[in-house]
Amino acid sequence: MPQEINSHSKKAISGNNMVKIGIIICDRYRTCAGGKCFRALKERVGGFSIYKNEEADIVGYTTCGGCPGGNIEYAPEEMKKNGADVIHLATGFLVGYPPCPWIDYFKNFIEENYGLKVVLGTHPIPQKYYNVHTKLGTWNSPKWKEIIRPVLTDEKTRLSYD
Repeated sequence: MPQEINSHSKKAISGNNMVKIGIIICDRYRTCAGGKCFRALKERVGGFSIYKNEEADIVGYTTCGGCPGGNIEYAPEEMKKNGADVIHLATGFLVGYPPCPWIDYFKNFIEENYGLKVVLGTHPIPQKYYNVHTKLGTWNSPKWKEIIRPVLTDEKTRLSYD
């Protein structure tokens, strides 16, 4: 079940405005061109399923800066200046091995310091990562089950994101 529509989404539905999104990716994927994230936004799947009936625009795309996330202190500010309503921490933070140990800190820092909503995940979890993490038990805790819920789609969709 996708996350609830937030105040930024209500603004987009009720007026002519669109939701403006910043994406921060894990630095281990720093050469990623964003293809899966942009495809997921276009298809409104994974972390972007909360924008099913809305227009959306990407206003920033960058890495966290590497562990422990030095760019987290600065990038959201620039994205906010570009009009960001929400920051998505990309699916790579969730599926890399190990998953990002800093993700809770990043989410809390951005929300508290910049007043921006943070969504965990962008594109659906690819099947190959789902298989590995299932075998390893990475996401067995209630906390991780909740974290991956928005990007844990059906097998057909996961396979299409391999």
